[in-house]
Amino acid sequence: MSDPWKTKNWFVSSWNYNDEVTKNFSFPKTIKFHDVTLRDGEQQAGLVFKKDEKIRIAEKLAETGIDRIEAGMPVVTKDDELAIKEIVKRKLGPEIFVFSRCVIDDVKRAAECGVDGIIIEIPSSKHIIEKAYGWSPEKAMDISIQATRYAKELGLYVVFFPVDMTRAELDWFLAMIEKVSTEGHMDALAVVDTMGVLSPHAVSYLIKEIKKKIKKPLEAHFHNDFNCAAANTAIAVSEGVEVVHSSVLGIGERAGMAAYEDVAMILRTMYGRELNIKFENLYETSKLVRDMLNIQVPDNRPIVGDGIFDVESGIVTVWMNRCLESEDALEIFPFHWDFVGQKHPEVVLGKHSGGASIENWLSKYKLKADKDQINNILEKVKAKAYEKRGLLSGNDFIGIVKSVIG
Repeated sequence: MSDPWKTKNWFVSSWNYNDEVTKNFSFPKTIKFHDVTLRDGEQQAGLVFKKDEKIRIAEKLAETGIDRIEAGMPVVTKDDELAIKEIVKRKLGPEIFVFSRCVIDDVKRAAECGVDGIIIEIPSSKHIIEKAYGWSPEKAMDISIQATRYAKELGLYVVFFPVDMTRAELDWFLAMIEKVSTEGHMDALAVVDTMGVLSPHAVSYLIKEIKKKIKKPLEAHFHNDFNCAAANTAIAVSEGVEVVHSSVLGIGERAGMAAYEDVAMILRTMYGRELNIKFENLYETSKLVRDMLNIQVPDNRPIVGDGIFDVESGIVTVWMNRCLESEDALEIFPFHWDFVGQKHPEVVLGKHSGGASIENWLSKYKLKADKDQINNILEKVKAKAYEKRGLLSGNDFIGIVKSVIG
C-alpha cells in the first residue's frame, strides 16, 4: 500500500507514517484482541447480562474476529459459571478465558469450566494491599506464587494480573513480578492501569522497565477514568504489547476501559496494523450490547455513535453534496460509513441548517420552492429548532413547507 493513510476506507494524517514518528516503533508481529465485555464490562454499576445474553454476545464477538473472550468469573453466580461452560462447549473459535482471584479454589473452578486460560488478579501496590485488602505485602507475594503455579499444574494459560500496578512503588512491583515469574508461573503479564491514571507519555517508560525484569509476553488492560485508555493501549502495542484487553463500547468498572471499536480503528488506520477484526461488524456489535443492556451512548460517540454521519451545518451540507456526487466522501469524513457498518450520511435540519439543507429535504419529498420560499422555510426551520432545542422531524418540515408554499 503506497499511501496507507489514504485508502477507499479512511483518510487520516500522512504525518502518522512519517519516518521520524515511526522509527522507534516495536509493534509485535501479531496483535490479539482479548474482549472483557462479559466480565469487566458487566462490572459497570447496574449492568447485568443474563446467561443467554452472554452466549449471544460471545457468538457475536466470534463473528467480529475477537481472538480471545473473557467469558466471566465462575465464582460470581451459578448462572455465570453455566454461561462460561456453554460458551466453551460451543467452540466458537476464539480462545475462552476466565477471570479469577488469586485463590486456589477460584483457580480450580476456572479449570473445571474447560477454558483455555485464566487471568489471575492480585493487588500489586503496597498501599492497596494493606489498606484495601488488609494483607501484608509478603502474603500477596506468597499467594500469587501458589495460585499461578497451581493454575499451570491444571494446564491453563496463565496471565498474571497485578491490580493497581500503575500506582505501585516501582521497585516493589518489579521485584514482585520477577519473583512470581521465577517461583510461581506466568505465561504472560497484564500491564494493568486499574484506576486509569497512567499518562500516555508514561506508558512507554513503564513497559521498558518491565521488559528489563522479565521476558514474558505482555498484555494491556487500561481503564478510562481520564479518557486515555484507547490512546494508552495503542502506545503500549507500539512498544511490543501483544494482546489488547478491551470491551464493547468501553463498558466496565467506573468510567469503563479501552473500547475495542476505538483501539481497533486507531491501530488499523493510524498505525497501519493488520488485525483479525471484521470492521464492518463494529456498529452492529455495539447495537447488540446497548440494546441488551438498554444503555444510551451519545449520538456523537466515536465510530459507533448514531449521529456521527449526520450533517446539520449548512456549509458542510454544501461540501457533502459536492463530495458525494464526485465520490470523494473522505474529504469530509475520516473513514467511510460502510467500513464500520454505519448508515449512509444524512442531512438533518436544525438551527445551523442552510439553504442547501432545505433543498436536500425538498428533493427528498419531491417538492419544489423558489429562492424566496426556501429562505422563508429556512427561517421557520431555525425558529422551530430553537423551540424544540433540537432537530426537526419529517412532520415538522412538511408542516413548515405547507405554511409557506401550500
